[in-house]
This record gives sequence, structure tokens and C-alpha cells, in this order.
Amino acid sequence: MMNHHHHGNHESNKANEVYVDVAYEDGKLFIQLTNQFGDAPVLDTTHEKNMHLVVISSDLDAYYHLHPEAKGDGKYIQTIDLADGEYKVFVDINPKGLHYSVKPIRITLGESVRQSTNHKLTADTNFMKTLEGHTVELITDPIKVNQEVTFRFDLKDAKPEPYLGALGHVIITDESVDKFIHVHPLEENDTVFVTQFSESGLYKMWAEFKINEEVIAYPFVLDVQ
Repeated sequence: MMNHHHHGNHESNKANEVYVDVAYEDGKLFIQLTNQFGDAPVLDTTHEKNMHLVVISSDLDAYYHLHPEAKGDGKYIQTIDLADGEYKVFVDINPKGLHYSVKPIRITLGESVRQSTNHKLTADTNFMKTLEGHTVELITDPIKVNQEVTFRFDLKDAKPEPYLGALGHVIITDESVDKFIHVHPLEENDTVFVTQFSESGLYKMWAEFKINEEVIAYPFVLDVQ
């Protein structure tokens, strides 16, 4: 049985004991982690990586799931070419012995800031998506607040390959790109995920599967009632 819960409890009100600073310059994201004493925290490995970095543009079009390189003393670097605009950065880590929940960090690049009116979502009515010639169907019951929901993904013409210790990864955020839900499959050899939502509204999900050595992120827009 795999741990399918969120990496970080995004509903936690307890103060973080790890501080995250993010800067972007010359095509690189620089991340600095410190604990309450100014030292670098020790990170546990979660799904083969010490850090999962998710970057989402405020208009919800651009999506990246990356794994920065550790440089020592709590410093991490990720090469990434970002266009001007506003982004939310989620640093998903599991520090040893310290409380940490994933919070959005806003970065703005260039003079133009994307307006909030540009990223209103429209709920999907077709849950069949084809990317890179491979089709995935999302099968789910109506999604209700504070009720466990099961997402089943049917990969029509392909067999998913193990990727970061699982057959798939699911990242979900809300319209304002403030919430962060990272879910793993219930079983090691299946593409069934379980989570729940604490608030109604529209959410965007990226379901990642590795097919023919390539990781494909399938986007879905969910209406949570």
C-alpha cells in the first residue's frame, strides 16, 4: 500500500518551521531553505526526490513539476525558462523533525502582470484527453466537498511506466493558485488516486504519467460541489 496522502497538509494553520526564499534570475530559480535557527533543514526523500518543485502560472496555462539540484547549505537551483508574468511556486519537501506545509510563493517576472480576470476556469465536460498521441480518460463520481473522491485514470493505448516511485502523480490547485494537493496512487501497480476537497469551486488538475520514457501531464478542470 502506498502513501497516497498530500505531501503537505495545505489546510494547516500551524506556523512553518522551515522558511523558503525563491528568486528567479537569468533563467534559473534559486531556492533557499532555512530553519528557525538559520540553518539548512535536513530533508527526507519523498518519491525518490528531496524536493518536488511545482511552478504554475497565474493564468493556469503554464505548469512545471521539477526537481532542483541541491547545492549545499539549503540552496537549490533549477534551470527553467519562464516568460514574463506572474507565477506561484510550490516547494514540496518533507523536513526531518520540523513542521512544514506547502504554501504558494508568488513571483512576478517583467513589467506585465497577468490580470486575475485572465484565469477563470471552465469545468471540463469531456474527461478524455489526448496528448502526444496517447489518450487518457478520467473516471470519477461527482466531486463533493469534504468527501473522499476517487480518480481512476484509464490509459487507453499505453502502459504507464514507473515514475518517481509510482505509476502516476496528480497535482491539483484552485482558480487562484493558492491551494496545493499532491496525490499518489493507492496501489503500487494501479492508476487510482484518492483525495478530498475542503472548499467548493473549480480546480485544475494535472495527471502525470510516463509513457515511452516521456512524462506527459494531462490537464483537467474539476467542478467541486
